[in-house]
Parts: sequence; C-alpha cells; structure tokens
Amino acid sequence: MAIPKITSGPPIPQPRISRRTFLKGSAATAVAIGVATLPLACAAVEKPVPGTSNNRLPKGKVIDCHAHLTHRSRTTWEADDRKLIEAADKLGIDQLCCSILTPRRPATAEGFQECNRWTADGIRRFPDRVLGYCYVNPGYGREALEEIRRCVVDRGFIGIKLYNEYTCTEPVVFPIVELAIELGVPILQHASHSHYFVDDQPRMSDGGHLAELSRRYPKAMLICAHISGGGDWEWTIKVLRHAPNVLLDTSGSVTDEGTVEMAAAVVGVDRLVFGCDSSMTAGVGKIRGANLSAQDKQKILSGNMTRLLRRGKL
Repeated sequence: MAIPKITSGPPIPQPRISRRTFLKGSAATAVAIGVATLPLACAAVEKPVPGTSNNRLPKGKVIDCHAHLTHRSRTTWEADDRKLIEAADKLGIDQLCCSILTPRRPATAEGFQECNRWTADGIRRFPDRVLGYCYVNPGYGREALEEIRRCVVDRGFIGIKLYNEYTCTEPVVFPIVELAIELGVPILQHASHSHYFVDDQPRMSDGGHLAELSRRYPKAMLICAHISGGGDWEWTIKVLRHAPNVLLDTSGSVTDEGTVEMAAAVVGVDRLVFGCDSSMTAGVGKIRGANLSAQDKQKILSGNMTRLLRRGKL
C-alpha cells in the first residue's frame, strides 16, 4: 500500500497562553499526575475566590475613591468636569472623591492652595456628587498643615491627597499623618512599584513605604493609590499583606487578569476600595468582571470607603 505523501502547508496558529493561565494549567496537571503542588500560601493566591464573575454590578451605592477635577490652566476645564460627572452617571458611580493637582511639581504653597479652592468650588457645583481631598506638598510644613485644617474643618473635605513630592516615609510627611489621625481622615498616597526608575518621580512611594508608615502610625487611615497603575502590582499586594491600616485602591489603567481577585485573597476584601483615577470604564470593568460574590463587590464599591468616611478606626 502506498503511503500518503505529507505535504507542507501554512503553519497552524497556536493559541496564546498568558502567564497566569499557564500557572493554573500547570497546577492542574501536577494534581492529575500526583506531583506535589505549590505551598498552601502560594496556592491561596492563585486560587480564584468563590463567587460570580457575571457582567453586572450589584445594586447599591458606588463611590470612586480616586478621581480628579481639571486644573483650570486648561481652557476646557469646566466642560471636562461636566464630562466626568456625565461619565459617572452612565457607569452608575454615585460619588467621586476628587483632588486637583498642579500641572508641575513640586507644588508651591500658592499652587496647592489654588487647587484646593477649585476643588471646593467643584463640591459646590456638584453637590452630593463630588467629595474633596486636600492636596498639599509636605515640604511647606506650616502652610500645608494650615491648608489641611482649612479644607477639612471649614470646607468639609474628606481626606488628604499626597503625590510624589516626598516619599511617604520621609520625616517631613510625619506631621501630615499625625494631623490626619487627629482629624480622623484618610490619606490617599500616590504609589507604584515601578519596573524602572522614573526620572521625573525620584521620590515616588510604593507599597513597602506605606507598610513602613503604617507600622509607625497604626492609627492612620492610609490608601495605597492605583495598585493597577503600572509596575509590579503582585509585589504591591504581597508587601501590604501585614499592614492592616492600609487599604488598596483598585484604580489604574492596567487591566491584567486576576488583580482584584489576588488582592481579595491576600489582603482581604475588607481592605479594597473601588477607584478609577480617570480610567473609568476600565475601573468599573475590573469589578464587574471580578470572580467575587455580589456582597464582596459591594464592600469594594462603597462599603469600605463609607467606613473610612465615618472618621473612625479601620
């Protein structure tokens, strides 16, 4: 019998496999053949949290813990602010915790004072929709502390926003943290564990800095901004495991699979707060698609932030 001749043809396309999918598949194979798998601590990180990954948000209030109004050096600032509220309406976001940052940093005292006046005006223009963070540069010690008192006590701001002027473990930041504890308000700290040195942010904080600050001030209410904002989010989640007074903000433009689920498994759902940081559809989509129960999603969407806004202990 003649053997059929095998002819060459176009290569058969192979499916692309992500790192996380590969790891899950490898673990399943190891179980099937009786090979010891990862230690329990690691397995807990990779194991999906029981729940539902349906495409709907649970019914209930939604608070974006990390948002920004537009600096008025941009001529379209008023229309841009209105578009922010319109986008929130379409996505089902009830309230946005906003700050305004100076376009160039380090901010001067006059610069952050101006930004906070504009934030206060935004609260008036969008009542019950916009909540305010007081943005300051800790390097202006007296002016920064006076501005925080003015914003929180007189203007009703709900917290403090710190950016990258100083790493949060530098002593110049400590009076800010002590005042936040006194006033009972949280600090939203810009942070990222970057894969490379960011030239224009030489004093950027990361999760390790926030963990160190939390040990120094266990009564402080700290929020690690945008765990999905770039850099090594897995490292950030792990390093904050034992920092119970640091909450993790889910915002950021990175949409890697499993970020929210891993954070829930490692630090617990009670320490996650929903945020967008201007990536609004991505921010909402991460929670809608997360493999978590509706109850856990509602904690992230508003329950945990509401607890912080009561100005009590975590």
